[in-house]
Amino acid sequence: MMECIDELHKNRNLRELKKYLNEINPADIAQLLESIDDEKKRVFLFRMLSKETAAETFVEFDFDTQENLIRAFSDTELKEVLDEIYIDDAADIIEEMPASIVKRILRNTDTETREAINTILKYPEDSAGSIMTPEFVDLKKDMTVSDAFKRIRRTGVDKETIYTCYVTDESRHLIGVTTVRELFLNDYDDTIEDFMETNVISINTLDDQETASRALSKYDFLAMPVVDMENRLVGIITVDDAIDVLQEENTEDIQKMAAIVPTDTPYLKTSVIETWKKRIPWLLLLMVSATITSQILTVFENKLSALSVLIAFIPMLMDTGGNSGGQASVTIIRSLSLGEIDLKDIFKVIWKEFQVAVVCGISLSLVCFAKLMLLDRIIFGNSEITFAVAFVVSLTIFIEIICAKIIGCTLPIFAKKLGFDPAVMASPFITTIVDAVSLLIYFGFATLILSI
Repeated sequence: MMECIDELHKNRNLRELKKYLNEINPADIAQLLESIDDEKKRVFLFRMLSKETAAETFVEFDFDTQENLIRAFSDTELKEVLDEIYIDDAADIIEEMPASIVKRILRNTDTETREAINTILKYPEDSAGSIMTPEFVDLKKDMTVSDAFKRIRRTGVDKETIYTCYVTDESRHLIGVTTVRELFLNDYDDTIEDFMETNVISINTLDDQETASRALSKYDFLAMPVVDMENRLVGIITVDDAIDVLQEENTEDIQKMAAIVPTDTPYLKTSVIETWKKRIPWLLLLMVSATITSQILTVFENKLSALSVLIAFIPMLMDTGGNSGGQASVTIIRSLSLGEIDLKDIFKVIWKEFQVAVVCGISLSLVCFAKLMLLDRIIFGNSEITFAVAFVVSLTIFIEIICAKIIGCTLPIFAKKLGFDPAVMASPFITTIVDAVSLLIYFGFATLILSI
């Protein structure tokens, strides 16, 4: 595809180049143009697009590319793009642009658009209001089907979706919803009130955007109505915006679970210094917290020297405990993000994880005991591994798995209850806690059973 574009561009076959570019999907065009290092060539190719295709392509670019294009645009070109994109997309662009670019964007939009953009920007950053669009089809309950179609034809060209139509009263209170399908299936002289759905599921402007996105997924809606505190319809959230939100939230959770401060910047466009800034805080915290483990080893140093074979099993025990806690925490964090569990379910969660831990603990401890006695002692001839040593190691595995899974399943729930993101309680943090607990269990059993 890029080879064909390069060939047409090289031969200055502009008519065929324009035709070829405008036949490509806007998302693919954006990907192709972003791969071009030559800024002048990128701007030239962008100018070959029709107004509609250019606008659809522009919103697919990352913010750096958008900024560079805006700087290259004339005011006329900028206005043409802004006139074609939806209000919520324009608000997203403005949020990420420097002040000089924002002033230029607002200068090239009409008063009505500026007011709509400012309304969206006033909502909290992660709220439903911040990602909604005020461009929707609204009908009145006393309209006939014929009237509804006339309104859709007259206003639908500027709406983000026309399939779902919302019914409001004179004060813009949301009282019903219908679809183009329902309109088609009824007679032209039927009134909207006769067949509209009055049990409308909606989201408040101040609700979390992730809650709104999950609701869209749960109910299989193409759009979710957004109302204010007085149930007045102020906008809608479309399914494409919901997908973007869920992708961003999942990316953020993955970064937090890997002990990285979240960032929206693509990996290859993030500088080394910025990457360092995102990673170093958690690395420092985890390194300092690991001193607890070091202190435990220091306290039991004399006992370890009395039976040095115990040292060999410390990495295995710490890894097993950390892995067990990590499995539980990741599972619970995912369930919390999907709304499958809440604080009230904590005892059910603990009981289930306890049962899983017992089964896993028995399995691993038996395999460990057999491995120590048959492989290490008999085959490899390590006489220091006695029955008592093997029993201590195996018993430690059994108990630490139970502790690790309970810690792993409860901390994320408590974190959410306290207002923290449960993802911060993922593997790195859980592992640090479980490591310390595992060592205490290990040395406790060693002291008690081996009398060291």
